[in-house]
Amino acid sequence: MELIKDVYTIQKINVLDICEQFGTPLYVYDGERIVTQLNTLKSAFQGVDLKIKYAAKALTNLSVLRLLKKHGSGIDVVSIQEVQLAIHAGFSCAEIMFTPNGVSFDEIVEAVDAGVSINIDNLPTLQKFGARYGKTKACSLRLNPGIMAGGNYKISTGHNQSKFGISIQQLPQIIDIVKQFNISINGLHIHTGSEVSDLAIFLKVADVLFSTASQFPALTFLDFGGGFKVSYKKDDAVTDISALGSALTKAFTQFCEKYGRPIQLVIEPGKFLVSEAGVLLAKANVVKETPELTFVHINSGLNHLLRPMMYDAYHEIINVTNPNGMQKLYNVVGYICETDTVGSDRKLNEVREGDILAIQNAGAYGFSMASNYNSRLRPAEVLVINGEAKLIRKQENLDDLLKNQIEIVL
Repeated sequence: MELIKDVYTIQKINVLDICEQFGTPLYVYDGERIVTQLNTLKSAFQGVDLKIKYAAKALTNLSVLRLLKKHGSGIDVVSIQEVQLAIHAGFSCAEIMFTPNGVSFDEIVEAVDAGVSINIDNLPTLQKFGARYGKTKACSLRLNPGIMAGGNYKISTGHNQSKFGISIQQLPQIIDIVKQFNISINGLHIHTGSEVSDLAIFLKVADVLFSTASQFPALTFLDFGGGFKVSYKKDDAVTDISALGSALTKAFTQFCEKYGRPIQLVIEPGKFLVSEAGVLLAKANVVKETPELTFVHINSGLNHLLRPMMYDAYHEIINVTNPNGMQKLYNVVGYICETDTVGSDRKLNEVREGDILAIQNAGAYGFSMASNYNSRLRPAEVLVINGEAKLIRKQENLDDLLKNQIEIVL
């Protein structure tokens, strides 16, 4: 979203016109920005056999998935339902990596039978996989390197107390199980967390993967995960993708020489691809002045954007209706019957009842974490593509709240 002559636009379309057409609250995604982010990664990792697998949990709308597939992305999924969505979106089984956490073995079997690649993150499942498939099916391993990284403890997944991955300290047990069942290990994977800006973290991950790889002679890829940091505030520290690509490509090339043959380098961006492309547009229902604060109550809340309450996340907020108004201090809050502060102590151009506020960087973990809390309806989604705003999900209605309920006679 950019400001052109006092008008906020997405691909030259007035944001207010989009709201007029589709209503609010509304998620809008800039397809051009998503493709640009994807191409940025491709450019940064030149010189190796790179495969980008979009971390679908960030945003699973089928139109977004198809857009990424069209431009060469594979996909990483974390549930059997995301497997099904990926197939429905047109991804081939070879393009799908299934990286679940602590799921039932039935879910693993269903995914294997569907033909997708499996990334195993615990020893009991590895043992069951070996007992069932032996060497007839390959799998990869998600390792826990014991590295603390990420913008919030809840999204740090590679430290010693994390539930994710098989601890690197358990490598002897991994090898014992692999030998016992003659399991074919075709890849190693590490994801330390989200919002990692320190290049040294990614290089530490590389060192763990490289040293572990020597134990597995049949690898076809190493997966470095994702977690690239994007900007939520002005002057935010972000992942230097160009520097990361250069450093990791060099280290990976040297590893392949020692390994004896080239293999594939995999990364799994989620937030990096879709976060900055998305905006949540909401209307100011009430401007409420108290002796202490001035609140702006919007027609949205934690039921649509959970990140501020879940992770204490910052999202820039802009009054797109009144871009030249005098700035005042506000607390922007939702309409949920629970504290659901979207932004505290924000200097915004004067907000009046009916103004449209744009909550930035809402493309990742926005709609995908939305709920019907308070029996509120989830919003519509719009994708702006080739200069046209297209509806890609209808706003829910009462029938959607009732359709799975069964009324009984009391």
